[in-house]
Amino acid sequence: MADSAGGRAGAATLAQLKGIGWIVVSGLLFVAVTGTVRHLGSDMNPMQAAFLRYAFGLVLMAPVLVRLGRERLRHARLALHAVRGLVHALAVMLWFYAMARIPIAQVTALGFTAPIFTTLGAALFLGERLRARRVVAVLAGFAGALVILRPGLVAVNPGAIAQLVAAPMFATSFLLAKKLTETDSNAVIVGLMAVFVTLALAPPALAVWRTPSPQELAWLAATAVFATAGHAALTQAFRSAEIGVLQPATFLQLVWATLLGLYAFGEAPDAWTWAGGGVIVASASYIAHRESRTRRTARIGVRPRF
Repeated sequence: MADSAGGRAGAATLAQLKGIGWIVVSGLLFVAVTGTVRHLGSDMNPMQAAFLRYAFGLVLMAPVLVRLGRERLRHARLALHAVRGLVHALAVMLWFYAMARIPIAQVTALGFTAPIFTTLGAALFLGERLRARRVVAVLAGFAGALVILRPGLVAVNPGAIAQLVAAPMFATSFLLAKKLTETDSNAVIVGLMAVFVTLALAPPALAVWRTPSPQELAWLAATAVFATAGHAALTQAFRSAEIGVLQPATFLQLVWATLLGLYAFGEAPDAWTWAGGGVIVASASYIAHRESRTRRTARIGVRPRF
């Protein structure tokens, strides 16, 4: 009996570690999105840029949607997908706006207020346990972001305000994605998000439309490739583990974003940025260590004490 329980615990922990791995992959892909959007700059209205990014993503997902077929899509939870698409569309427009106006590290750091909303929302609405070690890891990561921003966190900057407003919207989108994994496949979740976000972005994009250059279209197409792959990895992570386990690992994105800003755009981080990044890496490493320890101790029926 004990061996059986230990085996189940070990399998569950292995799934959690796989989920953390998928989160790391998605983080690298989303940082690639950040780099391409920063390269585009602020010449294009963020509503049009966001629409084109998702329109290209929809083209990428079209073969998948065709293979899924009308019958399978009809049984998907379309209302929930539509709500997620609308919320995500608003968040993406705000994110594009912020990316053109504040440094990459600041955009990413401010975005990490989202895990606070996500972890609390998972406990309130998805019934996940709000374990103390997860709360500590998430709060430590958020503290690391505050170390990096310092006065910039309270500066009256339109880009910073836009990102702060976008954070709870992204958290809502992630929670809805987690809920949808209970009934819908990864392909359905990612494909229908492309459909509904594109539809939601079309009216505001048409209102500010200008003819994009071939170079802009090429960069936005690359953005769509990275982002679509990132959302697929993110959805697989949600299928593998609870949101509370995954969130601390997302803080590694700040490390990748800081390095990208340094080497690609000359945004040299100061000592505070490295200090905050160290806190974030420590929080992500701690949660992975705890889950690994849980797996080992479960085999012998011993519960970790901390």
